[in-house]
Amino acid sequence: MTKRRVHYVLSTHWDREWYQAFQHFRYRLVQLLDEVIDGLEDGRLKGPFTTDGQTIMLEDYLEVRPEREDLVRQLLREGKLVAGPWYVMPDEFLVSGESLVRNLRMGRDLVRQMGGTPSDAGFGCDLFGHNSQLPQILKGFGIEAAFIWRGVNYNATRNFIWRGADGSEIPCYRFGHIGYSTYAGDVRHAFELHFVFDAEQAAADLEAFLQKQLEETEVRPVLLFDGGDHQAWDQDVYGVLLERMAQEDEEIEIVHGTLDAYMEELLDEVERIEGLVEGELREPGRDPEPADSQWLIPGVLSSRVGIKQANAACQALLCHWAEPLSAMASDLVGAEYPQGFLNVAWRWLLKNHPHDSICGCSIDQVHRDMRFRFSQCRQIGERLRIEACRGLAANVEGEVADDEMRVTVFNPLPVAHEGVATLTLEIPEEWSTFDEFFGFEPKPAFRIYDAEGEEIAYQRMEQAMGQIKKRLNPVRFPESYRTDDVTVSLPLDVPALGYTTLTVRAPEDDAFTRHPSAVGLTTTERSMENEHLAVVVEANGTLTVHDKENDETYRRLLTFESCADIGDGWFHGQAVNDEAYLSTGSPAEVALVENGSMLSSLRVRTRMQVPAEFDFSDMRRADEMATLSLDSLITLRKGADWIEVETTVDNVVKDHRLRVLFPSGSGAQSYLADSPYDVVERPIALRSDRHLYRELEVETKPQQHWTAVHDAQRGLAVVSDGLLETAVRDLPQRPIALTLLRATGRTVMTDGEPDGQLQGRHTFRYWLLPLGERVNRTRLCYLGQRLAAGLYTAQLQPEDMALHRDEGDLPSSASYLALEGRAVVTSVRQVDGALEVRMFNPLEEEIEAELTLDASYDRVQRVNLESAPVEEVQPLVGDHLAVTLGGKEIATLRFS
Repeated sequence: MTKRRVHYVLSTHWDREWYQAFQHFRYRLVQLLDEVIDGLEDGRLKGPFTTDGQTIMLEDYLEVRPEREDLVRQLLREGKLVAGPWYVMPDEFLVSGESLVRNLRMGRDLVRQMGGTPSDAGFGCDLFGHNSQLPQILKGFGIEAAFIWRGVNYNATRNFIWRGADGSEIPCYRFGHIGYSTYAGDVRHAFELHFVFDAEQAAADLEAFLQKQLEETEVRPVLLFDGGDHQAWDQDVYGVLLERMAQEDEEIEIVHGTLDAYMEELLDEVERIEGLVEGELREPGRDPEPADSQWLIPGVLSSRVGIKQANAACQALLCHWAEPLSAMASDLVGAEYPQGFLNVAWRWLLKNHPHDSICGCSIDQVHRDMRFRFSQCRQIGERLRIEACRGLAANVEGEVADDEMRVTVFNPLPVAHEGVATLTLEIPEEWSTFDEFFGFEPKPAFRIYDAEGEEIAYQRMEQAMGQIKKRLNPVRFPESYRTDDVTVSLPLDVPALGYTTLTVRAPEDDAFTRHPSAVGLTTTERSMENEHLAVVVEANGTLTVHDKENDETYRRLLTFESCADIGDGWFHGQAVNDEAYLSTGSPAEVALVENGSMLSSLRVRTRMQVPAEFDFSDMRRADEMATLSLDSLITLRKGADWIEVETTVDNVVKDHRLRVLFPSGSGAQSYLADSPYDVVERPIALRSDRHLYRELEVETKPQQHWTAVHDAQRGLAVVSDGLLETAVRDLPQRPIALTLLRATGRTVMTDGEPDGQLQGRHTFRYWLLPLGERVNRTRLCYLGQRLAAGLYTAQLQPEDMALHRDEGDLPSSASYLALEGRAVVTSVRQVDGALEVRMFNPLEEEIEAELTLDASYDRVQRVNLESAPVEEVQPLVGDHLAVTLGGKEIATLRFS
């Protein structure tokens, strides 16, 4: 028999920012890499050195050491430095599936740009659980194995097979009892702060560790991973390892290698691996230490909620607006596709995705720095949206007269927007106004006409007079002008990933503009009703909703709950002496905000008296009470079967978790929630043996946009934007609990900091949708996208048309790309001059979908997540394409 090969891999787990801010960590990174590179150059370090599965370490290093770029490139080419596949090491549940794909693409592309070959090892050593589609995502990049630790308690051997949502299987290496730091702890004694190196002791420790790994590994290749948190190259222990490598051994051969080399041997031995795990990996830590020390760390789903909201907004801006609308403008009006700007925007965004950044579990300064990065991404995305939409709008056929304004309304989703839309129109200040009665308030006068020239009756909602705007001319100084901004609601259908054009015109003869009276949706001073739903605000501010279609009534919706939180960014800390306060006993004020035939809105102001903070000296909520003000705008639109809620919280309370509860009245035993490229089903009841676990299982679990629970008669879905933690409580009414915020003062390695208490105003958006016996997973996914993306208008006066018009031959209403069927589109963008469309199947069974594309492409090809072909090129006949997707399959189509 041949010898068993033992692969020693030298790395360091590099949190870019965490208990120190980025620049402090980078100072240490530069020192570490200086030492590693010097060792590789002079031969003291045989190499290779692995950069923690991420490439940004090299980017950060070379920004300080640009004179060493040629040397770094050489070491990458020679394989002495190994980087990738990630750009940064992300969290898998707090970012979108598209963000995970772009992260891998950017990391791998950067290595290639520097002359190296990116690692194909699916490294995820410290991520707080793993989503159900990661096996398929990794295989979409040609990555055939994963290296993981948290979220799974499988420790019978070091290897198991992980089967993802679609059935994709990859072999995994599961790190040992201290995870990726096991070698650092057992051999280097890195956790023993005053340990003095002794060569004989080190040799004995290495031998014991080696034998343990041989015993625990059922396949022939063995991995010795030396890469603890921020651990520099330990030259003393490394010298002992080199001596052991030089010894003759009949059974093993120790090589200084890479994860890829280990993986290559592992793939030849897959049939020897007996263990199998399936789906998402979110098991809490089970075994007592020191047998195992993995912690799932579930509280990061709701830490520092503003970070999550900003990230969701940036993801929606890039994936739903900047990329697809820029592709549309490129195809239809010949605009340059702004790939360079998009690369920069994604780079800013991905720098906020490391798991100690996006998770909200770092010191205050780290999360303050993140705001700047989000701002840079947002500025680029907004400018790209403006340019693409304005260029398309200016080139719609027809002229704009002096007393007219063109308003082109864009829908970024591949399904049509139907129903009532709310738009804010920027009416020229010089247009006439009219007064009611004795001139108490001037109102801008205007009429609205659709793409066919038919007048549309609208509901006037708000106005802000004399707002300053600016017009930029490339050869003139900026022009300032004023508009009267009027918010209106009107019936409007906008084609799938397309636009429709409205003409807003000053009235010709009379100065006022009114429409025939119509009965509003408000039925009493605290209720409203449309074709599908009847909503009543109760005296305590909760909602009673009657679902007319299914003849079911839901009560106590919009109940707020404040309980103590003595935790930190990692965990919601449950106090023994807790008192949970509920808004069911609180007074509420109701104000009628809108009452029209298009929509009605009621403002509900709930004021809860809750403990002002947690008294840590007495370990109970304080006796001092504070008023928690909750202002919820409840909106019901004509034709909608969901209720819109926007809640603003003036948080003056510390050390608490705030949730909003929605009793579903369902008898379900499980519920659904969306996840990156998936919809997962989870049991409502927690595991019966959770009391035996070292880390308690908690009821809160992740979502991307929505959670739904239902039985054969009734159910409820909650769709939200940037709120990633929900629970379906194991109570008779099966309430959905949506976490709004967690206010905590503890931060890692500090005496406590203020920012995590989230004092001040916070606004949250979520929709409530009663369900029947079935859940339309696809529709809920698109409702989540619709809430996140909304509509956008390009508004052009004659002066703007002169600046931006080119051919002017686009139709007044058009769809660029439409999808029929049950697939969910997540990306539409140009890649190397071709159009790529990515979608996934949220169901377990095979589905059919049909794409309709209004562009001049005549070929189509399936490609992987890195744009490499996986099928032959097929001719595209006409503008329709039928697509078959297997259960939970992710598919990328390339049109050329």
